[in-house]
Amino acid sequence: MCAEMLSIVTVQRQSKIPHLQSMLTCLDETALKFARVWIPDPEEVWKSAELLKDYKPGDKVLLLHLEEGKDLEYHLDPKTKELPHLRNPDILVGENDLTALSYLHEPAVLHNLRVRFIDSKLIYTYCGIVLVAINPYEQLPIYGEDIINAYSGQNMGDMDPHIFAVAEEAYKQMARDERNQSIIVSGESGAGKTVSAKYAMRYFATVSGSASEANVEEKVLASNPIMESIGNAKTTRNDNSSRFGKYIEIGFDKRYRIIGANMRTYLLEKSRVVFQAEEERNYHIFYQLCASAKLPEFKMLRLGNADNFNYTKQGGSPVIEGVDDAKEMAHTRQACTLLGISESHQMGIFRILAGILHLGNVGFTSRDADSCTIPPKHEPLCIFCELMGVDYEEMCHWLCHRKLATATETYIKPISKLQATNARDALAKHIYAKLFNWIVDNVNQALHSAVKQHSFIGVLDIYGFETFEINSFEQFCINYANEKLQQQFNMHVFKLEQEEYMKEQIPWTLIDFYDNQPCINLIESKLGILDLLDEECKMPKGTDDTWAQKLYNTHLNKCALFEKPRLSNKAFIIQHFADKVEYQCEGFLEKNKDTVFEEQIKVLKSSKFKMLPELFQDDEKAISPTSATSSGRTPLTRTPAKPTKGRPGQMAKEHKKTVGHQFRNSLHLLMETLNATTPHYVRCIKPNDFKFPFTFDEKRAVQQLRACGVLETIRISAAGFPSRWTYQEFFSRYRVLMKQKDVLSDRKQTCKNVLEKLILDKDKYQFGKTKIFFRAGQVAYLEKLRADKLRAACIRIQKTIRGWLLRKKYLRMRKAAITMQRYVRGYQARCYAKFLRRTKAATIIQKYWRMYVVRRRYKIRRAATIVLQSYLRGFLARNRYRKILREHKAVIIQKRVRGWLARTHYKRSMHAIIYLQCCFRRMMAKRELKKLKIEARSVERYKKLHIGMENKIMQLQRKVDEQNKDYKCLVEKLTNLEGIYNSETEKLRSDLERLQLSEEEAKVATGRVLSLQEEIAKLRKDLEQTRSEKKCIEEHADRYKQETEQLVSNLKEENTLLKQEKEALNHRIVQQAKEMTETMEKKLVEETKQLELDLNDERLRYQNLLNEFSRLEERYDDLKEEMTLMVHVPKPGHKRTDSTHSSNESEYIFSSEIAEMEDIPSRTEEPSEKKVPLDMSLFLKLQKRVTELEQEKQVMQDELDRKEEQVLRSKAKEEERPQIRGAELEYESLKRQELESENKKLKNELNELRKALSEKSAPEVTAPGAPAYRVLMEQLTSVSEELDVRKEEVLILRSQLVSQKEAIQPKNTMTDSTILLEDVQKMKDKGEIAQAYIGLKETNRSSALDYHELNEDGELWLVYEGLKQANRLLESQLQSQKRSHENEAEALRGEIQSLKEENNRQQQLLAQNLQLPPEARIEASLQHEITRLTNENLDLMEQLEKQDKTVRKLKKQLKVFAKKIGELEVGQMENISPGQIIDEPIRPVNIPRKEKDFQGMLEYKKEDEQKLVKNLILELKPRGVAVNLIPGLPAYILFMCVRHADYLNDDQKVRSLLTSTINSIKKVLKKRGDDFETVSFWLSNTCRFLHCLKQYSGEEGFMKHNTSRQNEHCLTNFDLAEYRQVLSDLAIQIYQQLVRVLENILQPMIVSGMLEHETIQGVSGVKPTGLRKRTSSIADEGTYTLDSILRQLNSFHSVMCQHGMDPELIKQVVKQMFYIIGAITLNNLLLRKDMCSWSKGMQIRYNVSQLEEWLRDKNLMNSGAKETLEPLIQAAQLLQVKKKTDDDAEAICSMCNALTTAQIVKVLNLYTPVNEFEERVSVSFIRTIQMRLRDRKDSPQLLMDAKHIFPVTFPFNPSSLALETIQIPASLGLGFISRV
Repeated sequence: MCAEMLSIVTVQRQSKIPHLQSMLTCLDETALKFARVWIPDPEEVWKSAELLKDYKPGDKVLLLHLEEGKDLEYHLDPKTKELPHLRNPDILVGENDLTALSYLHEPAVLHNLRVRFIDSKLIYTYCGIVLVAINPYEQLPIYGEDIINAYSGQNMGDMDPHIFAVAEEAYKQMARDERNQSIIVSGESGAGKTVSAKYAMRYFATVSGSASEANVEEKVLASNPIMESIGNAKTTRNDNSSRFGKYIEIGFDKRYRIIGANMRTYLLEKSRVVFQAEEERNYHIFYQLCASAKLPEFKMLRLGNADNFNYTKQGGSPVIEGVDDAKEMAHTRQACTLLGISESHQMGIFRILAGILHLGNVGFTSRDADSCTIPPKHEPLCIFCELMGVDYEEMCHWLCHRKLATATETYIKPISKLQATNARDALAKHIYAKLFNWIVDNVNQALHSAVKQHSFIGVLDIYGFETFEINSFEQFCINYANEKLQQQFNMHVFKLEQEEYMKEQIPWTLIDFYDNQPCINLIESKLGILDLLDEECKMPKGTDDTWAQKLYNTHLNKCALFEKPRLSNKAFIIQHFADKVEYQCEGFLEKNKDTVFEEQIKVLKSSKFKMLPELFQDDEKAISPTSATSSGRTPLTRTPAKPTKGRPGQMAKEHKKTVGHQFRNSLHLLMETLNATTPHYVRCIKPNDFKFPFTFDEKRAVQQLRACGVLETIRISAAGFPSRWTYQEFFSRYRVLMKQKDVLSDRKQTCKNVLEKLILDKDKYQFGKTKIFFRAGQVAYLEKLRADKLRAACIRIQKTIRGWLLRKKYLRMRKAAITMQRYVRGYQARCYAKFLRRTKAATIIQKYWRMYVVRRRYKIRRAATIVLQSYLRGFLARNRYRKILREHKAVIIQKRVRGWLARTHYKRSMHAIIYLQCCFRRMMAKRELKKLKIEARSVERYKKLHIGMENKIMQLQRKVDEQNKDYKCLVEKLTNLEGIYNSETEKLRSDLERLQLSEEEAKVATGRVLSLQEEIAKLRKDLEQTRSEKKCIEEHADRYKQETEQLVSNLKEENTLLKQEKEALNHRIVQQAKEMTETMEKKLVEETKQLELDLNDERLRYQNLLNEFSRLEERYDDLKEEMTLMVHVPKPGHKRTDSTHSSNESEYIFSSEIAEMEDIPSRTEEPSEKKVPLDMSLFLKLQKRVTELEQEKQVMQDELDRKEEQVLRSKAKEEERPQIRGAELEYESLKRQELESENKKLKNELNELRKALSEKSAPEVTAPGAPAYRVLMEQLTSVSEELDVRKEEVLILRSQLVSQKEAIQPKNTMTDSTILLEDVQKMKDKGEIAQAYIGLKETNRSSALDYHELNEDGELWLVYEGLKQANRLLESQLQSQKRSHENEAEALRGEIQSLKEENNRQQQLLAQNLQLPPEARIEASLQHEITRLTNENLDLMEQLEKQDKTVRKLKKQLKVFAKKIGELEVGQMENISPGQIIDEPIRPVNIPRKEKDFQGMLEYKKEDEQKLVKNLILELKPRGVAVNLIPGLPAYILFMCVRHADYLNDDQKVRSLLTSTINSIKKVLKKRGDDFETVSFWLSNTCRFLHCLKQYSGEEGFMKHNTSRQNEHCLTNFDLAEYRQVLSDLAIQIYQQLVRVLENILQPMIVSGMLEHETIQGVSGVKPTGLRKRTSSIADEGTYTLDSILRQLNSFHSVMCQHGMDPELIKQVVKQMFYIIGAITLNNLLLRKDMCSWSKGMQIRYNVSQLEEWLRDKNLMNSGAKETLEPLIQAAQLLQVKKKTDDDAEAICSMCNALTTAQIVKVLNLYTPVNEFEERVSVSFIRTIQMRLRDRKDSPQLLMDAKHIFPVTFPFNPSSLALETIQIPASLGLGFISRV
C-alpha cells in the first residue's frame, strides 16, 4: 500500500507545474527564439532569461541571455529533461488574481507578488479563493473608514484585493445564504495574522452599523495585550511568536449587527513554561513581572532579575531589543482593567505567576537512587507556599513522594530526584495552563452578550507550518493541525473547481491533486504515531527510546512518508505537504502524559488563597486542555442518560486522557465547525526576517508559499483550464482577430468559429454555457496574435498617414495653380458681368416707372371708394345708437318707479311694526317703574349701614392728595438741586476758560523770549565766524580757490551719483509700493477666501450637527417604538392608530400650550435630546427675573392673607350682629371667592412668565419681541383695561347712590330713572356704556340666582357689589400710586447720588489739573472735555435709538388699535337699537354692488387644524400637485392660515398650526423619505413657506421687492423670526435627506456608467481575469451606462423644476450630485488596478465632457458643479500624459493640483498597460514625483469623502404672486376653510 502511495505522490509531484515541453504545440507556431523563461537560481530562487536560439527536441543545452546582460548555457536534466518555465507577457504581470496568469507556476507567482509588493506597494493579491497578504512592516493608509465604505456592498472581484473585500464577502454571504462563515488566517509568526484578524473585526464593527459593536471590537482588541503576554514568546524566528491558536466567533443578531464575541484557544505550548531553547524566552508575562518587581504593589511577590529564576534564564536571551517589558506590563494591566478584571484578581494572577517562578527554583537533594529530599526551610519553596497560601510541610512532602493505590491498599512511595524535578515542572505547567484557561474564561465573560445569537463569523488565527533545528511534541501537533487544515482547504478548492465545471457543463475529468490523507493517516489512524504514543504512555516502563523503536518497526520501509535519520535512533522524519520535518523523540512521552500528582493538586485546592482553588474547580470534568471550554461551549461528546454513581475509576480514566488524544478531539471539533461554515482563506506572508519595510526575500517567500497552500491552488487551477473568459469579454478583447464576415449576431457562435480557426487543437479549450475555458498558455498565444494584428494595423496606419501627407502637399500645389487660373478667368467674367448689369439696369428702370404710373391711378380710385363707404356706415351706426339709447332710458324709468313703489311699501310696514314695539315697551316700562318705586322705600336702612363706606372713600382720597403733595415737594427739591449743579458747572467752566487764556498768553510770551535769545546767539556766532573766515580768505585766497574748484567738481560728481541713487531709490520705492499693493491685494483676497472657507466650515459644522441631531432623533423614535413594542405586546387583531399623531412634538420649544398640557406625562419620561449650551448672562438675567416674580408672588400672598384676615374679622363682626348676619356672610363669601379667583389668575400669569422665560434661549430675554416681554405687555394691557372698567363702574355706582338718596323723598320718586339716564349719558364713550350695561346685567343675573332674599329685585346686592369693586379699585390705585412714588423717589435719590459722585470726580480732576504744569493741565482738561462730550454723545445716540424703537413699536400698536376701533365701531353700529335708527333722518342712498375684496387670508376653525394638516401634508400626493397646480401651493395655503391667526392676534393658534405643520412634514419625510419626489416637493414648499415668512414679516430688508398690496399683507401682531430659524433647520434636514436619496439612486449607476461601460466602443479591451471575476465592462442588459446617469439627472432636474424649487437651490443640488459622481468614480479608480490605463482615461474624459454638456443644456455651468469634477478630470489626464522624464514629472505636479500626493502616487502605482505598446511607470519616476510633492501640504487621506455634503444656503427669493388671487382647488379637500 505504501509503495502505491509513493508512486501516486511521485506522479503528483511531477504534474504539479506546467513546463516548456507541455507548451510546444503552441510555441512551434510562435517560434521559441527570444522567448523568455525562468531558470533556478540559488540566491534569487528564480531568474529571468531569454532564449537566443530555437529549441529542438533532443537538445541538451539552451543558450540563454540573462537580464543583467550575461549569456548562459543552461544544461537540461538528463533524467527528466524538464525544460524551464515560460514567462508571462508583461501586460499580465501585476495582476490582482494569480489565476489570471497565462502560465501558472511557482516563478510566475513569485514574480507577480514581488512586482505588486515592491513596485506597486500592493500587499494584497488574490490566488483563486485565497487572499495572500504580505506584511509591509509599516503603517499604510488603506484601513480608514472611507476605505471600509468603499468596499461595503461591492462584489469581491470588482475592487482591488483587500482584507475588507474578504470580510465583505463573508458578511454578505452570511446575510444572503443564512449560513455561518469562517475566515481562516494562517501564516508564520510575524506575518500579520493578528493584524489581519483585527482589521476584519473592525470592518464588521463598522459595516454592521450599531453603536455598541465598536465596544465589542475594542474589548476583543483589548484582549490582545493580555493574550500576547500569557501566550506569546520570543523564538528564534520571531520576537513575538504566538504559542497557541485561537478561534474568535463574532456573533450577530437578526439585523446582522455585532452583539458579542467568543474565543476558543488551541494547544498552548505548556513546555515553554519550564524549558526554552537557546536564544528563546519564556512567555512575556514572566519577564514583564520581573521588570516591574520594584513597584510597591509587587514587593510582596519577592521578584528580581529574570536571570535569578530557572524558568526564565535557560534561553540566555532575557531581553528583546526595542521592547520595554515594564511598559508592556502597564499595557497588560490596563487591558485587564478594560475587560473588567478587578485589581484583586489581577494581583491574584501575578501571585500565581510569581509562585510558578519561585517553584522553578526549588531544588532537590538525592538521598539514594530512589528517593530525594528538599533542604529544610528552603527559601524558594517557602515563598511559593506563602504566595499560594498552602502548608509548607505538606507541599514539601508531596513534592518528594507519591501515592500508589492498589485494589486493597494505598502506598506512599518516595521518588527519585529526576522524577521529583519532572513532577515539579509538571505542576508548574499545570498551574499555568489552568491560569491561562481562567483568564480566557474571564475574557469571554467580558465579551459575552445576553442577546440571542442569530449567526456568527469565525476568525481563526492559528499557527502556520513550523520547522526548527530541534522539533518536539509541540511542533508535531502544530504541523498535524496544519495537515488537517490543508486537507480541508484542498477539498474546498477541489469542490469549487468541480462545481464550476459542472455549472458550465464542461466534461469533468478527475484532476490529479495532492491529497495529504496518507500523512494524516500516518499520524492519527490505528497504529499511527499518536496511537503508538498513547500506548507507550500506558506502559509502566515506557520511554522515548522504546516508542521510537516501535515507530521504526511499524512504519519504516512501509510508508513512504515516514523516514529514519541516518545518524540518530531517537528521531524520525515525516514528509509533510510543505516540507520534510525531523522530530526528536526526547520528551514526547512526558509532554503527552502531562502527569500531575493528584496529592499536589489536593494541596493546592486546600489553599487559603481563594483564587487558587477556582482554577481547579473543573478538574473532575472530562474536558479538553485546549481551552475549548473557555468559550462556554460544551464539547460534542456522548454522555450517558443517567449519571453514574460510585465509579471513580471511570472518572480517573477520563482525567488521564493524553494531550495528544485531547488535541486530536479538539482538532476534530474545530474541523466540524469549519466544515459547517463557509470558509474564506487569508494567507499571511512574512517578506523578510528583519522587519524591513517593503523588502522582499524570495527564499523566505517561496518557503511560505509552499507551506500555506497557495501553490497547490495554482497547481489545481493549472491542471485543468485555468483561463476563463465570458463570450462577451472574449469577443470584446479579440474582436481585432475577426473579420467582418465572421461576426454574427450570436456572440457564442462567433467565438466558436474564430477559436476553431485560431487554435487547431480542440483539447486546448472548451466551450461552457457562459464561458470559454483555456488550457495554460493559450491566452498568451492569443495575446501574441492580437499584438501582431495590432502591430500590422499600426504599420497600415503609418503608411496611410504618410500617403495622406504627400497627397496633401500635391493638393496644395494644385490649389495654387487653380487659384491663378481663377483670378484670370475672374477678370474676364467681371467685364462680361458689367455689360449684363447695365442691360439689366435699363430694364429695371423701365419696370419701376410703369409700375409707378399704374399704382398712382389705383390709389386715387381706392381713396374715393373709402370716403363713400365711411359716410354710409356712419349714417347706419348713428341710427342704431339712437334706438339703443331710447330702449336704455325706458328701462331706467321702469327701474326707478318699481323701486319707489317697493320702498314705500317697506316704510309703511316698518312704521307699523315700530309703533307696536313702542306701545309694548311703554307698557313694560310702566310695570318696571312701579316695581322701582316699591323698592325705593327700603333704601333708608341701606344708607345707615354704609355711611362708613363714604367716609372711608374720602379718607383714601385725602391720602392720595397728601402723596401728590409729597411728590410735588420732591420734584421741587430735584429742581433746586439741578439749578445748584448747573450754577456750579457754569462757574467751573468760566474758571477753566480763564485759566486756559492765561496759559496761552504765558506760552506766547515764553516763546518770544526764547526766539529772541536764539537769534542773538546766532548773530554772535555768525559775527565771529565771519571775522575768522575773512582772515582765512585773505591769507589763503589762491589755495582756497583751487580747492574750491576741485571741491565743486567733486560735488558735481557726487551730486550726479546721488541723483542716480535717488532715481534708483524712487524706482525701487515705486516697485516696492506696487509689490506691497499686490501683496496686500493678494492677502486681502486670501483672507476673504479664508473667511469664506471658515464661514462654510461653520455652516457645514452646524448642518452636520443638525444632521446628527435628526439622526439621533430618528434613533430615539425607533428605540421608543421598540420599547413600546417590548412593553406593550400587541394582541392578535388589527389595532387602529391615530394618523395625525406625531412623535416629534417634544423637540420644538414653540409648541402650543394645549399640546404642552397634553404631552406633560410623555415629556417627563423622555430625556431632552437637544441641550442648548448654557449662557451665563442669560442665566443670571433669568435668575434675577425669577427672584422678582417670587417677590411679587410673596406680596400677592401677603395681600391674600390680609384679605382673609379681614374676612375673618368681618365674620366675627357678623357673629356680634346676628340681625344682619345673612347679608354680611353672603357678601364676605363672595369677596373671598373673588380674591381666590384673582389669586389663581395671578398664579397663572406667573406661570406664563416662567414658561416664557424658560422657553427663551437668547440672551436678551426681556427685549422687545421676546415672549416674556409680550406676556408682560399683554398683562399690562389687561390691567389697564380692567382699571378703566372699574372707573366706569364707580361712576355708575355714584350715580345710583345719588338717585337712591333722592328716591328716599316721596315727592321725587319719579326722578331716579331720569338721574340714572343722565349719568349714563355722561359716559360719552359707547364702549363704557356697553361694559357698564354688561356688568350690571351679570350682577343682576348672579344676584337673582343667589341673593334674591335681600329684596325683591336684588338692588341692594347690586349696590354692595359696586361698593366692593370701588373699594378694591381705590385700594389698588392707592397702592400703585404709592409704589410709583416710591420708585420715582428712589430714582431721584439715585440721580442725586450719581450727580454727587460726578461733582466729586470733577473736583478731583480739577485739583489734579491745577497741580500739573500749564501745558499738561490744558491737555488734560481738553482730554477730559473730549471724553465727557463723547460719552454724552453716545448716551444721546442710545436714547435716540431707544426712542426710534419706541416710536416704531407705538406705530405698530397704533395700527392695531386703529383696526380694533374700526371693528368696534362696526360692531356698535350693528348693536344700535331700532329707536336710535328712527330718530335719525333717513336719506335714500343708491349703494352700488361691489365684488368682495379678499385680504389673502384663509380662515379655519380650531378643531379643523388636524384635518387641515392631514389633507394638506400627510395625505397629499406630490405628483398631482406638481403637475396640476401652481408650485408651492401648500406653502401659500399654510401661510395664509398663519396670516389669519396673526390677524386675530391668536398666539395659541399660530403656535399650534406652525408646530403641527413642522411635525407633519417630518412625519411625511420619515414615512416616505426614500421617495425623491416627496422629499423634493417638501423641500420646495418648506423653502417657499420660509420665504413667505420673510417676505411678509414687515422687516425692511425683506420688503424691497414687494408691491404695495403685498406690503399691506405683512404680519401685524407676531414676530415669527424664531420660527424662521426652525424652518431653516428643517429645510437643512430635508436637503440632507434629499442628498442621501440622490446618492442612493445614483450610487449603483456611477461605477458602471462612468468607469466600466465603454462609451467609446473599441478603445479599451478586457484583460484576462482570474477566479474573482470583476464586473464586465460591456453593456449587457440591465447594466447602467452613461445615458442612464444622464437620464436620471434629467429626471431629477425636471422634478425639481416642476416643484418650483428655487434656482439657487437647484444649483446647489446639482453641485452635490456632481460631487458624488466625481468622488465615487475617483475612489473606485483608486481602488481598481484594472481601471488605471490610458484607454480608461480617455473614456473618463469623454464621460466628463458629456456631463459638462448636460450642464450647458440646463444652463447650470455657473453652479460650481464642474469644479467638483476637477479631481476626476486630473486623474484621467494623469492616466494619459507621458510619464518618463523630469519634465513630465514637473508637468504632472503643476497639472494635478486638485489631487493629493497620496492619490497621485496611487494612480501611478496602479497604472497598468492594457496593450503591449504601453509601458509601466518606473519606480524612479514615482520617487521623483514624491520628491517634488514632499513640500505640498495636503491631506494624507487617500479617498475622497463621498459622504461629504456641502453646506446649503437658502437665498431669499420673494414671490410676485398676490395672495388674494390664489384659488384653492377642490381636489385638496379643504372645503372647511374659507377665503377672507
